[in-house]
Amino acid sequence: MKRRELFKWSAVGAAGLLAGKVYAQPRSGECPFDGTPNQFIPKTAPDPLAHINDIEKYPKCPYCGMDRHEYHHSRMLVHYSDNLADGVCSLHCAAISLSLNVDRNPQAIWVGDNASPEAVKPLVEVENATFLVGSAIQGVMTANSKVAYSDEAVALQAQAEHGGEFKDFDGALLSAYVDMSADVARIRQRRAERRRRQMEAQQK
Repeated sequence: MKRRELFKWSAVGAAGLLAGKVYAQPRSGECPFDGTPNQFIPKTAPDPLAHINDIEKYPKCPYCGMDRHEYHHSRMLVHYSDNLADGVCSLHCAAISLSLNVDRNPQAIWVGDNASPEAVKPLVEVENATFLVGSAIQGVMTANSKVAYSDEAVALQAQAEHGGEFKDFDGALLSAYVDMSADVARIRQRRAERRRRQMEAQQK
């Protein structure tokens, strides 16, 4: 994976998502207001093999609450160099994790491999995956879907059936950041509508 490109787009996302001061526990010799906000630091214990049984270890996405088993095909795992890991539901939420954890370098990033015929898609490292972006396949946390494949022949078949264009991880991550504003507005509207329906049902 192009680490320099990854860090560049992580910084771009961070600038958009964290436009104000951030608050973290200070480290020796540092300003008390520098660093990743404590509430966004991955909460699970460090694990050098975070990708093994990742759904069992990280069942819910920490950013949207979605079930990673249900969204096994789009799930991602960001494994940072201090062995903390963020198990998320999608590239959308992986982009958030990378933006918020700017003080952590990812040692590996994994994504569900849609080239696999298994009922629960295994993980593949993103540098070994091709992302089909903008196809008719339904997206997860985005209207502009981004689906990962480790096998070129399977990816080409998916493109022939559903359209879209191929991008590497850096390109797919950039698309996720570009799509973020519209996707967040859409998610907020959808959740507000769901709460409204729930309230109406309770009042009946």
